[in-house]
Parts: sequence; structure tokens; C-alpha cells
Amino acid sequence: MSYYSVWSQKSEDISDPKQYEKYIQKYYVLEREAYRYLLNDYAGDRKQSEEKSAREWATTLGFDSDMDIFVGFLEGMQSSSNVEYPLEDVVDETPVHFDLDYEKLLYSMHEAKANWLFGLDEWKLVLDPERHQEIVKQFRRDHIAVSNKVGRNEPCPCGSGKKYKACCGKNA
Repeated sequence: MSYYSVWSQKSEDISDPKQYEKYIQKYYVLEREAYRYLLNDYAGDRKQSEEKSAREWATTLGFDSDMDIFVGFLEGMQSSSNVEYPLEDVVDETPVHFDLDYEKLLYSMHEAKANWLFGLDEWKLVLDPERHQEIVKQFRRDHIAVSNKVGRNEPCPCGSGKKYKACCGKNA
């Protein structure tokens, strides 16, 4: 069974809620620490651009023996990476390097409502505060709720000149 299959199974199996919660919480803790490392590294010597085996990266990022969780981490960052991995095929020796688009990554973290990630102080090392705020504002603009519902006291869209409640909305 591949690491990705194990990840998929364990991250979706809610038959034992306590076991599921424990597994997901472990993922969140490891994910946060891995992103801390990658964000700190961005400001440092950019070792993340090095190609290492999946096992070496898992160890470097603190996943150690949890290769299934590491592959789950790869899946989560895939949309923000310029490198796509066939997750089902990832084994210990698979070459991995992180070519991240940090602006996309921050945006994706907001989409996932992952405040434990987009709230990391290490983001200050990667994006200046103005650019960070621009990305947050863009996310909010993109996610404004829009309704095409006609209010009962608005003019009827049929063009009669009557209020909606006295026209087409009378029998609605």
C-alpha cells in the first residue's frame, strides 16, 4: 500500500473518531512545524530548492517515520508548488524539491481557513506586510457573498414597474 493510500485512508476514516482526531491533530502539528522550517529557510539559505529524497525531506521537516503524513503534506502544498508530484507513486527515494509560490501558498492557506498556518510569524520573513495585506484583501474580495435574490420591496425584474411582492413574487 502506498504512503498516499495510507494517508487517504486514515485522513478520511471517521469510524473511530478518537483515532481520527489524534491522526489529524498530529498532521496539523507536523504541518505547522514544516511550514515554519520552510518559511524560515526562505529568508535563509534556501535549502528548500535542494533536491533530496522524500525520506530525507520528511526527516528534515520533522515527519520522521510518518511518511504517510508527509505525503499528505505534499498533497496540501501541491496547488502552491511549481512542481507536481504523482502522490500515489511517492516512495522513500522519490526526488523532492520545493519550488513554492509563496503568494499562492498564503492565499491557499486562507482558502483552507488554516489560521494556524497563515498566522505564523515567519510569514514576515517572506512577504513584506503590505504585500501580505494585499493578498489577504484579494482573498476577501474573491470570497464576498453575492446574491441575485430579488427583495420583496424592490421593483419586479419583469419590468412591470410594480414591487416584486405585488407582481411576480405574489405567488412565489
